[in-house]
Amino acid sequence: MRKPFLVSTVLLATIVACCSAGYAQSILELPRPSQHAQVTQRIGLTDITISYSRPLAKGRKVFGGLVPYGKVWRAGANENTTMEFTDPVSIEGRPLPKGTYGLHMIPGENEWTVILSRNFSSWGSYSYDQKEDALRVTVKPQTGEAREALAYEFDAVTPESAMVTLRWDRVAVPFKVTVNQKEIVPAKLKLQLRSGSRYLWESWAEAADQLLADKTDLADALEYANHSIQVEQRFENLMTKAAVLDAMGRKDEAAPLRADALAMGNAMQINSYGRQLQISGHQDEAFAVFRENRKRYPDHFIVRYEEARMACAKGDFDTAVKEMKIALAGSTRDVQPFLQGLLMRLEAKEDINKN
Repeated sequence: MRKPFLVSTVLLATIVACCSAGYAQSILELPRPSQHAQVTQRIGLTDITISYSRPLAKGRKVFGGLVPYGKVWRAGANENTTMEFTDPVSIEGRPLPKGTYGLHMIPGENEWTVILSRNFSSWGSYSYDQKEDALRVTVKPQTGEAREALAYEFDAVTPESAMVTLRWDRVAVPFKVTVNQKEIVPAKLKLQLRSGSRYLWESWAEAADQLLADKTDLADALEYANHSIQVEQRFENLMTKAAVLDAMGRKDEAAPLRADALAMGNAMQINSYGRQLQISGHQDEAFAVFRENRKRYPDHFIVRYEEARMACAKGDFDTAVKEMKIALAGSTRDVQPFLQGLLMRLEAKEDINKN
């Protein structure tokens, strides 16, 4: 009969000892002085997520005081600060496989070491082991605006990179994360096209358009455009295929496809193609498309908008204003603010074809 009592006594003693020792891990979920936060940034199709706790400065000297120089620091508070990457990345030019990592740092007055550890489930940096490092890079700290609570932010975001910046007190520590989109996007598109979306013409056309925009894997882009046309021939996928063939230098094959697309296009689609030509610097070709649109759809408001653009190009602002007013009167509500803005510019004798 003494055993249960003995076990209970030992358990109670252990709990009391842990509490007395100031162990930070609570048995219950309770409010913490350093509250949990999470920030995620998508770069292309890659998600980067930082999970961390936010200690407060509370008037203390932070770096070189509360956080000593030259010692491994948890880069936050409480459990490991972690970084998760859904695809392979590069940190300051150094490759890192996809996965979740413990984030640690070694602060210095003039130089910091950023560490990604394969161990991401520890409490702080107390059990940190350098043998578990996946990556170490050295970066330069900067002076920043005062921050009471530690924060991680994503700055200078581009289609293929972002600067991850730790900010606390008056210190900012940035390091660059880069994603190889030209490898990742084509691979992910292939996976997506194995799902139910493969039965939709739009999916294949979107994939072809993306590869075309990225100027990569043009052979796959052509295959996707062909597949889209097989599912359902549309103005959009014919134009996409023509653009891919142009990018591949096969312009003789592209021209008849584009003609077929324009023959089946509606007034708005034809206008869209003409505007693409105009924006890319081929205004004479664009105006030829606008004139063809006028023959086919003389009563459509978008044709009067095109007439305004052509009159503006000649410096005939009176006619341009007249045509834009007619376009505005016959337009749908969703485009009226745009046309109203162009009308005001024409009334001010501003060339609306310049941008």
